[in-house]
Amino acid sequence: MTMRYYSLVRYAIVFSGLLVFVLILLLPKSWAQVGAKVDVDKDRWFSIGGGLRTSFESVEDGAPNKQNRSNTFDFESFRLYINSQVYKGIQFEFNTQGDAGDNVRVLDAIAKIDFTNSFNIWAGRMTTPTGRSNLSGPYFLNVFDFPFAEAYPNLIVGRDEGAVFWGVVDKGRLKYQLGLFEGKTGGSNQGDSLLYSGRLTYNFWDPEPSIYYNSSTYYGAMDVLAVGLVGMFQEDGAGTSASQGDFLGWNVDLLMEKKLGNGGVATLEAAYYKYDLEDTSDSALVQGDSYFVTVAYLFSKKTGWGQFQPFSRLQSFDRAESNITGSRGTRDRYDVGLNYIISGHNARISLFYANEDPGVDIFKIGFQLQLF
Repeated sequence: MTMRYYSLVRYAIVFSGLLVFVLILLLPKSWAQVGAKVDVDKDRWFSIGGGLRTSFESVEDGAPNKQNRSNTFDFESFRLYINSQVYKGIQFEFNTQGDAGDNVRVLDAIAKIDFTNSFNIWAGRMTTPTGRSNLSGPYFLNVFDFPFAEAYPNLIVGRDEGAVFWGVVDKGRLKYQLGLFEGKTGGSNQGDSLLYSGRLTYNFWDPEPSIYYNSSTYYGAMDVLAVGLVGMFQEDGAGTSASQGDFLGWNVDLLMEKKLGNGGVATLEAAYYKYDLEDTSDSALVQGDSYFVTVAYLFSKKTGWGQFQPFSRLQSFDRAESNITGSRGTRDRYDVGLNYIISGHNARISLFYANEDPGVDIFKIGFQLQLF
């Protein structure tokens, strides 16, 4: 009875989310322009939105017989976004995510106290201040698939439960994000130590929007030259109760995007990561170093609904040890493909080919829709 009850609840949440998303698309134009935001009074408001990612993927020798190509239609995620301001400067954010396994999970649940642009306090479940890819999330990347090079510990989809102090200073050029999180609980962490994570981002050209999150491309809305530096540490955050080790991770990342004289937009994104488990073996973490480099070019001319954007990405992970893979070694992959940008990150189609060692060919087409 209990299992049946939870299944009904899960399906009800998925159905409700899809219904809300459809209703948002059918709202009057005056609502759609403000992202389905309702003003209660001068200090209080409520907004709702959603996102959908679905794809088709064919992998060499990926069929059950290990001889034929696999052919998989994948409902990757559906997200329901809810934001509200209950008093001037006091807000909450609540987002859910459904996946192909009919699982609906709380993605974000954040209480926000926004004092000024330079100082804010957020608490709850949220995206940890790590690499640009994590703070962009899959919906705001250049490439449809999230890079495996970024592999910080997390509770769910790059999130953890804790508190963050953050702000933007120097006329919006410098953003700092400092957080305390639960990190790994139990296992090696018998002393219940906290996980510390921080990020500094400096914009040498135009400042990015003064918000907690970021994007891996702005499609020419601004010229960006941003460098980020990240550090994450948890005492006894790696290994097992019998073999404990501290977790230390850090990375540096770069985003350079420039609108050219012909109206096209050139984008370069790169990141380097280092993860240290003190040579312990952990079922959820990997020791080693990794990197990725992405280049993209957005044509200025519209073709039909949108613009074409060819891209290429190279990424590599030199693994020292991992229970996930069961062996040491290097994982390499390159992607080359074409995005069709209809409405920025809100409507786009991605078609790409990927090759991953040892010689696995992947063909994928992905669709993304979003309104918030």
